[in-house]
Amino acid sequence: MAGNQLGKTVAGGAEWAIHATGRYPDWWQGAVFDKSPLLWAGSVTGESTRDNPQRILVGPPPKEEEWGTGFLPGDALVDWDRAMGVPNLLDNVQVRWGGGGDVQGGIAVVAFKAYEKGREKWQGPTVDGVWFDEEPPQDIYTEGLTRTNNGQRGQFAMLTFTPLLGMSDVVHMFIQECGLE
Repeated sequence: MAGNQLGKTVAGGAEWAIHATGRYPDWWQGAVFDKSPLLWAGSVTGESTRDNPQRILVGPPPKEEEWGTGFLPGDALVDWDRAMGVPNLLDNVQVRWGGGGDVQGGIAVVAFKAYEKGREKWQGPTVDGVWFDEEPPQDIYTEGLTRTNNGQRGQFAMLTFTPLLGMSDVVHMFIQECGLE
């Protein structure tokens, strides 16, 4: 949680790419997945999901020839599926996981979601991590977090946002938990 244009989405994309590729730098002290993860990345609308997390991870949305120039390198992108209804929005990308070279561990998936679709679209599968780029409504935040309960790390989520909604229920949860009230 920080101000506008300070690199929150870039930082989130860098971490999500590290998990999706399994290419953990020597200096990495954060969470590590032991096998290829299923990750979600979402934002407010399909357009904002495409223009922010998808762009940072994959590359410029309208330039398919440049996909693989984001934090997910071209040699790691195995395939992708397009979403319907929003030009150049991807439903998911499949990513070669395991560090590259001769050490391969499977295929990770990063699926793209939008809050505007409602909580019901966030129900269902167990996922290993959820990245909320922009503040989600509380029902979507808790539903997304619930999807990770049985994932590799359990309750694994990341939020990158500016608190434009003020002291919302989601912001209040973090402020209260950190004892900043």
